[in-house]
Amino acid sequence: MKKEYYEVLGVSRTATKDEIKKAYRKLALQFHPDKNPDNKDAEEHFKEVNEAYEVLSNDDKRRRYDQFGHAGVGSSAASGGGQYGGGASDLNDIFSAFNDMFSGGKTRGGGSPFGFEEAFGGGGRRGRASTGIPGTDLKIRLKLTLEEIAKGVEKTLKIKKQVTCPECNGSGSKSGATENCQTCHGTGEVRQASKTMFGQFVNIAACPSCGGEGRIIKDRCTSCYGEGIKLGEVTVKVTVPSGVEDGNYLTLRGQGNAGPRGGAAGDLLVVIEEIPHELFSRHGDDVVYSLAVSFPDLVLGTKVEVPTLDGAVKLTIPPSTQPETMLRIAGHGIGHLRGSSRGDQYVKVNVFVPKDLSHQDKELLKEMKKSSGISPTAHNDEDAKGFFEKARDIFS
Repeated sequence: MKKEYYEVLGVSRTATKDEIKKAYRKLALQFHPDKNPDNKDAEEHFKEVNEAYEVLSNDDKRRRYDQFGHAGVGSSAASGGGQYGGGASDLNDIFSAFNDMFSGGKTRGGGSPFGFEEAFGGGGRRGRASTGIPGTDLKIRLKLTLEEIAKGVEKTLKIKKQVTCPECNGSGSKSGATENCQTCHGTGEVRQASKTMFGQFVNIAACPSCGGEGRIIKDRCTSCYGEGIKLGEVTVKVTVPSGVEDGNYLTLRGQGNAGPRGGAAGDLLVVIEEIPHELFSRHGDDVVYSLAVSFPDLVLGTKVEVPTLDGAVKLTIPPSTQPETMLRIAGHGIGHLRGSSRGDQYVKVNVFVPKDLSHQDKELLKEMKKSSGISPTAHNDEDAKGFFEKARDIFS
């Protein structure tokens, strides 16, 4: 998801032009690729800074951005120039920002200072502008229970987003009329040439008059102020397959924000958030349930009813079951994301130790304790004896 432009430059939404320019110069110098060779992160920061500056330094784009966010400026902010600095609108301002960096810098190949060609408009030609501005993506979080994840579920979501203006049908004009931009003559871009001691450089930027669209709207729609989009609420159905995990996401193409003036809609990203279950813990596509069983039932065996994701089932506890034993209930886990089968449920057997006992119960336990078969000491002695006898046979 795109970062907020004010956040990128580190300024407030009420920052003046001078404050924006000062912040831009500082960050552009800090992250310029010529000062950070082979640093992809610095290069990405540099691109973000240029894109943010192009929008916030332009009054019209800044107004649209403040009103509609990224949907109001689309991709035009990033399309104005080359790899390293095409977003800047004033060549002399860029030169003054980087002059100290280039004046005593390194050289490439034949010894000429590097970085000028990229910084001063080295990008490819945009071609004629396309209709409208692409809409931005939306991201929402969808909370699901373990039961829903186990079998998959279909959800109906209500989403607030930018929708096509019904008054002008997304054109931004009451009558639908547009005309070629007189500034760029319909190309959506402007070029600025400058001669320096190193030769002539050309900076290609999105046209400031039409925002890179090549067309000017006539008779602006009063409902959407000529943007062709407005805030609305829609209902979207999403089918979630079984086996998804916390952090997985589904992409619904074209269900994001509508694009201004007929631009293609963005995507809707549905991020899965798994609600912790009060009974089960998840381990991949298996689930584990802890069951407390009384000591007599562990010794003698019994049948108990245990909960599963599909409802209660009967489970047999074999005689002499030891604490921490894991009993398997096949096919009662979570459906595999890729496949029709399901994981299993495991029941972890623990001994139940009562906190409050009656006098009669305590007396019964005391009598039971006297039994030779109930004390672990006797069994330990037998095990130890068996071990030493085996050892003696081995080494004799």
